[in-house]
Amino acid sequence: MRQQSGFTLIELIAVIVILGILAATAIPRFVDMSDAAEVAAVNGVAGSMGSAMALNYAAAVAQSAGIKTSAATGVTVTPHVAITNCNQVGTILVGGVPSGYTVASGAISGLGNTVVCEVTQTDSGRKANFQGIGAPAAATP
Repeated sequence: MRQQSGFTLIELIAVIVILGILAATAIPRFVDMSDAAEVAAVNGVAGSMGSAMALNYAAAVAQSAGIKTSAATGVTVTPHVAITNCNQVGTILVGGVPSGYTVASGAISGLGNTVVCEVTQTDSGRKANFQGIGAPAAATP
């Protein structure tokens, strides 16, 4: 006589119950992860905009100090781009402001003066701030 092998009905029901419990706890976490991903995305864009502002300011300071080439490295200093408003940050970002994001207007007066700038993710309405640093055309400290 041959012995049959397989799962009993009770074992199958136990597995289905366990999978149901795991799914009930995991699905809300995945929903929260998409919210967290949107927050991280807008914060990342704001961070890159703040970094672009800082680098442009550094170039403006170097240019106003008359530095054209680094003596130590021989690297030529790139001229700065005039920035007098937060919404001009796209002119110093490679590729401009990413699609799906807008930057609020905010005047920045004078070299090195700062203002809090705001970027908004248009689909979700999520916002993040970055530091805008003034670098006018006539860069004078």
